[in-house]
Amino acid sequence: MKVAKTADLLSNLSGRRTCVVGLGTSGCAAARLLLDAGARVVGTDRASRAQLSPEAQKLEALGAELLVGGHDAVPFADLDLVVVSPGVPEFAGLARAEAAGVPVIGELELAYRALDVPVLAVGGTNGKSTATTLLGHMVEAKYERTFVGGNLGQPAAEAPGQDVDCVVWEVSSFQMERVDTFRPRVAILLNITEDHLDRYPDFSAYAAAKGNCFRRQQSSDVAVVPLGDERSLEQARRGQGRVVTFGPAGADYEVVGASVVERATGHSFDLAQADLHGLHNYSNAAAAIAAARAFDLEAPAIEEGLRRFRALPHRMALVGRFKGVNFYDDSKATNVGAAVTALRGLTEERGILVAGGRDKLGSYDELVAALVEKGRAAVLLGEAALRLEGAIGNAVPTEVVKTMDQAVLRAFRLAKAGDAVLLSPACSSLDMFKNYSERGDRFTEAVRRLPDMLAGHVP
Repeated sequence: MKVAKTADLLSNLSGRRTCVVGLGTSGCAAARLLLDAGARVVGTDRASRAQLSPEAQKLEALGAELLVGGHDAVPFADLDLVVVSPGVPEFAGLARAEAAGVPVIGELELAYRALDVPVLAVGGTNGKSTATTLLGHMVEAKYERTFVGGNLGQPAAEAPGQDVDCVVWEVSSFQMERVDTFRPRVAILLNITEDHLDRYPDFSAYAAAKGNCFRRQQSSDVAVVPLGDERSLEQARRGQGRVVTFGPAGADYEVVGASVVERATGHSFDLAQADLHGLHNYSNAAAAIAAARAFDLEAPAIEEGLRRFRALPHRMALVGRFKGVNFYDDSKATNVGAAVTALRGLTEERGILVAGGRDKLGSYDELVAALVEKGRAAVLLGEAALRLEGAIGNAVPTEVVKTMDQAVLRAFRLAKAGDAVLLSPACSSLDMFKNYSERGDRFTEAVRRLPDMLAGHVP
């Protein structure tokens, strides 16, 4: 007997055969949630048993069966429920399950069905971690028992096991692929720019995944989108939520200098009290404020949230100042759209861009245009350096280097007082570093050693 796709699915799972596909952090959280509901759980992953994390290996002791090294041994058509982790792409076993009438849902959908508290969702190609953290601080100022996580921090499936009043989730396109009942009280879509086109057949499919957060919204819910962004507005209109806008002049929540003005009341929220850098982060703050107001938060709670916010690591974090030059670690900018936004968002008049890494093979035209507008020069490294150099041409001076130390040293020498040196790579980090965090840390370390490098004490 198959389990129906209803909101009370979790209450009917005792003894039912379920499977979690993908045993990363989110998959493990989903498996534990199913086990707690009394389900029989099979966990499957393409990794071998030796490659599984200790967290995944512990699932057996909790009662799960592990079928790893591929999914061929899983009887997908004979299950009652399949839960797919966010990083898992389509494959034949999932199609077999669906053809047999087995519900196939995502980890976030599973978590949502287990909750009976309001959910606020933050999506977008770029900026969602900053906006999620800001919104979380604002909500926590009123509701101490607030869960902040999802694609950021704790997995969504850990929320149902906690005593919470509300949930603030960062949501990725992957998490939005298999959501049937997901209906956030407030949903933000910050932007939609090209990314993950190795996962989706085209840009419209990627945009539709992003927009699934709005699909089930009703007239009592709120959809928050940037004013003038027709792509995001089109997605918001897939649901029935009331549309609220943020960003440029004329928006419901308008960025004016270093403030956000609420058009309906004229109230101004001062962003100077938050550790925010870059005009794009002012826009992210406007989105968070719009969502907080839609959730009926009063101004003091929002202002307390702004005061508590500190820049997230590797997301436009000011990591040093030296002789009038500011150094920003934006290593999380692993796509062209993110780097363009960071460069154009500099409050400094000009910036020296440090970019490159593993090439995603997209166009660099928008990045070149942003360099013409805001760049003084570009310092390039990694596998994509020569392709970037060719794309930039004579638009701004360029230099190709081999190490992060060299990149920081050359960038500083190209800068003038009042400039910014911006690590915003527009590429993956996996050619030279374990991840974007290590890349950002190496940049920060090089900035700290800059006086010694200039003095010749560091090779």
